[in-house]
Amino acid sequence: MFTTLIISTSFLVLLTFLPLFPSDHWTIRVWEFPRLQIAVLLIINLLVIGGFYHQNLSYMAGMLVTNFVALAYQIHWILPYTPIVQPMVPMNDSADPKRSIKIINSNVLMINHDAPKLLKLVDQEKPHILVTLETNQWWQDALSPLHDDYPYRVNFPLENLYGMHVFSRLPLSDIKTAERVEKGVPSVHCIATLESGEKIRCHFVHPAPPSPTENEEATERDRELLGLAKEIASADSETALPIIVSGDLNDVAWSPTTQAFLRISGMCDPRIGRGAFNTFHAQHVLARWPLDHVFHSKDFELVNLSRLPEIGSDHFPLLTELCLK
Repeated sequence: MFTTLIISTSFLVLLTFLPLFPSDHWTIRVWEFPRLQIAVLLIINLLVIGGFYHQNLSYMAGMLVTNFVALAYQIHWILPYTPIVQPMVPMNDSADPKRSIKIINSNVLMINHDAPKLLKLVDQEKPHILVTLETNQWWQDALSPLHDDYPYRVNFPLENLYGMHVFSRLPLSDIKTAERVEKGVPSVHCIATLESGEKIRCHFVHPAPPSPTENEEATERDRELLGLAKEIASADSETALPIIVSGDLNDVAWSPTTQAFLRISGMCDPRIGRGAFNTFHAQHVLARWPLDHVFHSKDFELVNLSRLPEIGSDHFPLLTELCLK
């Protein structure tokens, strides 16, 4: 048992601090994702070590301290995404519907053909904007029943897991589609006009993740996210519109890249102080983390934030409703 505890401690500490290594390779950066799972394993490790503390006291004390330091480091990252801290975005329980916007962000998983589940969900929730990711031509056709209720649309079907569609009840203008960093990895940028007549600038993004089957390094993802953050930060403050950024960022809320995005852009994360709202993986309870995001400028208050039921995809849809202050 003593040897097992040494091995488990060494392994968990390695996974905890490996992302500090200056490399963008997926084998390093991937360990930014399961911080909560690693923290739980560290707690279990501490409890087991405590039970054997009467044996090899000096070694056990060293392992207790080592595990505790690693646990404190993990908690440092995930604590903001718990109800323990003060929410970053205030709630608005009496929002004006005409100054509100409800968005559903849904990575459908291209090979998933359970479109009726998503259609039913949209009919129930009636968002102002539906953003679908990984949608190809099959999904574009399958979602055509939405056309009557969502007359403003942006179609970018692809067969490479990076197709994107935007369905909107609200008028859209200044629509731009861009492959900002990688060809075949698009983003959509537009202005939505609320029922009040006020305008909101929207950015819908889905950068490729660092993984053995996608990009080996996180460089491209980080370039897209931080490039967008700098673009938002450089906007003229006197003429800038309220901003919403939504999509599957293929990055967790607590990663250094996402934190840098918030810091550079000045955007807010409505999950801070409320929970992680883990959207991936829908089929594996023990391997979930927040990959789908909605960030916004300080012009908004939160009306509703919720993870919606699964639709056959590996992602849960995320619903966010915001209201202009």
